[in-house]
Amino acid sequence: MTQAQSFTHRFEPGQQPDAPPLLLLHGTGGDENDLLPLGRLVAPGASLLSPRGKVLEGGMPRFFRRLREGVFDEEDVRARAHELADFVAEARAAYGLAAPLALGFSNGANIAAAMLLLRPEALAGAVLLRAMVPLSDPPAADLRGKPVLLLSGQLDPIVPADNAARLVGMLKSAGAAVRHRVLSAGHGLSQADVATASAWISELAAASPGLARDLG
Repeated sequence: MTQAQSFTHRFEPGQQPDAPPLLLLHGTGGDENDLLPLGRLVAPGASLLSPRGKVLEGGMPRFFRRLREGVFDEEDVRARAHELADFVAEARAAYGLAAPLALGFSNGANIAAAMLLLRPEALAGAVLLRAMVPLSDPPAADLRGKPVLLLSGQLDPIVPADNAARLVGMLKSAGAAVRHRVLSAGHGLSQADVATASAWISELAAASPGLARDLG
């Protein structure tokens, strides 16, 4: 389906209308097809919206520019986060979706974190897989009650543990209900990521709005 045009993307309508839709955000070198299998695994029956990042680094799609590994072009992060949030609004209107839960890996998790901090209304919450702090000085955001699962890798050579901890602190300070798990994994995804994300999303879907605030 191509009703929302501002990003190349895939959309799969869900079979369970009450399941929160997922916004799938790939890592460096991925595309709109990359996380569809993961989305189907962790949220069976949910609608899946999967855009392709517009920035190319050595021919590999990303969602924003970086100056080098771990050092982001923060002006571009801000612009791209707003652009992606506008696409989400466009896609919601085109496909009749509720606010989605972002499921992002690496670069995709970082842009999802930036969207939470810059455009909190765009997302219902997020699963952040190997995320880093996207902005050194973000504006004040109101994330009261928004559920966030952050999964870090104990052996991750790219994301320092203190950086992930700082992101947790930022999100909690803004009011998000954050659950942070450090898995026995590197930067790549593991079966533990799939199992943990699936259980958390199932818990969210089954929870009342009041209980969802307590998931951290």
